[in-house]
Amino acid sequence: MQIQNIIDGHSIDPIDNRWIDVFEPANGKFYATLANSNEADVNKAVEAAESAFEEWSNFTIAKRSEILMNIAHAIESQLDSLAAAESKDNGKPLSLAAKVDIPRAADNFRFFAHAITQFASESHESIGLKTINYTLRHPIGIVGCISPWNLPLYLFTWKIAPALAAGNCVIAKPSEITPMTAFLLGKICLESGLPKGVLNILNGLGSSVGQAIVSHPKIKAISFTGGTQTGAQIAATAAPKFKKLSLELGGKNPNLIFEDCDYDKMLNTTLRSSFSNQGQICLCGSRIFVERSIYNKFKTDFVNAVKSLNVGHPSDPQTDIGALVSDSHLQKVKRYIDMAPSEGGKILCGGDIKIISGFEEGYYLNPCVIEIDNNACRLNQEEIFGPVVTLMPFDSEKEALDLANSVSYGLSASVWTNNLNRSMRLSEKLESGIVWVNTWMQRDLRTPFGGTKDSGVGREGGFEALRFFTEPKNICINYSD
Repeated sequence: MQIQNIIDGHSIDPIDNRWIDVFEPANGKFYATLANSNEADVNKAVEAAESAFEEWSNFTIAKRSEILMNIAHAIESQLDSLAAAESKDNGKPLSLAAKVDIPRAADNFRFFAHAITQFASESHESIGLKTINYTLRHPIGIVGCISPWNLPLYLFTWKIAPALAAGNCVIAKPSEITPMTAFLLGKICLESGLPKGVLNILNGLGSSVGQAIVSHPKIKAISFTGGTQTGAQIAATAAPKFKKLSLELGGKNPNLIFEDCDYDKMLNTTLRSSFSNQGQICLCGSRIFVERSIYNKFKTDFVNAVKSLNVGHPSDPQTDIGALVSDSHLQKVKRYIDMAPSEGGKILCGGDIKIISGFEEGYYLNPCVIEIDNNACRLNQEEIFGPVVTLMPFDSEKEALDLANSVSYGLSASVWTNNLNRSMRLSEKLESGIVWVNTWMQRDLRTPFGGTKDSGVGREGGFEALRFFTEPKNICINYSD
């Protein structure tokens, strides 16, 4: 099978006719070739977007909203086939793709189809000066959207939907590791009435086509989700060109557990927040800090619960944890686990390669819990991005806060306590863009999403996304009696 580019409404081969092999994580076998695009392909996509922009940006809001709703309905109607493609491409359990990833992709289009109809400009009357100011918000033009491999369609649509809703044309690049559902989405968009050239999907390596998108002078904004190091490279290229940037980067998220929490709810949610999607979610709570009075009980109960998780083929309905996304990523995660003893860590369970009968070449790893005694160790300071968490006790609220904040990342944090004052104090002082209290991963799409410190720049979600994908222009009128 060949996964082509989509440019100007057509599925086409890369100009240089170069291809990349794509592998299925569940069995480690080759299953498709992917277009390996470069600057020439980007130039062709930009030409198509330029031709489409005037018409698309002048569509009424009602018409744009209608087309986005059509896309949402089409995603839902093809849920089973999209979920199967996502699971095959990424290695995540089919049940997770069907219950979370694909429905959320539809929700993203539906949400922004509605949001654009409520996105209002501001006006300001200057009393006594006979002056009125009003602000217009126009689409930027051509924007670049680059998405990661961990939540392929979920995050691809999270970027594309608001960009399209605001009237922009999009040059989009999915991860070369998980390109299938982006390709399928491109076809859905065209079948749902999106004009040719409005959404162009380019495949290939970040170092070639990704860099060409970021550096192209006619692409005025970049929305990127991925690793912090790559984000820094994008910023170094885009900032001198005065492009708008939204960078959602890595996380090393703390989970603070206090004695007065709802213990059973906390335990079940912490299991999920640690290992959902094989721990390959930037919001997973990978550093677990527990009040010393319940630390031993939690350690015993949590390790037993982790041992009961079923690692298996993604299509098996009994599977809790599927395959990691690639062999290279599996080896990276394994290297962190192997360094645990030298970092003063004690492996409490898991961390070994899992062999699945019939799928021996797949990228499976038993979920790992490591007890540490030093928050400064690499296990707690660097993003592992796999089914690995660390445990460490604390004795006071202040110590818990210091442990939580003592990393370079600041994406999300979870706090488990029934003390209202404590939850308010910690939520205010935690250095993160998102704080969950007595829950995890509950998202209202109207709220701003993003991180602080090395976890990124800017915010996505709700009107924040529509503000990012528009350019404000203030008009000041002075009038006389």
